[in-house]
Amino acid sequence: MADIGTLPEMTADTKTLSVYDAEIDRYARMVTRSKPDQDLLNFMGRVAPGGHILDLGCGPGNSAAAMAKSGFQVSATDGSGEMVALARSRYRVDARQAMFADLIEVGEYDGVWANFSLLHAPKSDFPGHLAQVHRALKPGGILHIGMKTGTGEHRDRIGRFYAFYTIDELKGLLDQAGFTPVSERIGEALGLAGDVEPFVVINAHA
Repeated sequence: MADIGTLPEMTADTKTLSVYDAEIDRYARMVTRSKPDQDLLNFMGRVAPGGHILDLGCGPGNSAAAMAKSGFQVSATDGSGEMVALARSRYRVDARQAMFADLIEVGEYDGVWANFSLLHAPKSDFPGHLAQVHRALKPGGILHIGMKTGTGEHRDRIGRFYAFYTIDELKGLLDQAGFTPVSERIGEALGLAGDVEPFVVINAHA
């Protein structure tokens, strides 16, 4: 195995995970779609047909299931044991419980779908996680990353930890990790805590 360097020493934010465990039914209803949304379609269109995709922070598993239905080989991880159990039972997704720092594969994936998951990592750990994702991708593989935009770090009104980035800041960190952005979408969305917040979605090549 190639040298993967020093991994971030992130410990699980148990408060954030406990919120997702407690709110699993409401969260699943909020994010589940009857068919892939445009972001997922754009991402899948950039991954080699039949390629291996990692759903990093798979939540209830609906996106992973849609990717598998489209012919991709899908692996899925989430920090919440309740989310993993739901992904397995409801969508028959091959999901396992793991933290971001547990990603140690090298050159394994054609795509990584990190849809509003890495925003729960502290800013001190985030560059290391991007480096791990880059190492886990095959050369030319594609990363989809969705993040809330803003500044600083704080918990939302229901207790989840978030780190916020400006678009330029996020692009700079992607560049430092070896990624080349190829598409970008900005918008606003209503979250589980009841707030409408701005976000950015970026697809980037390794």
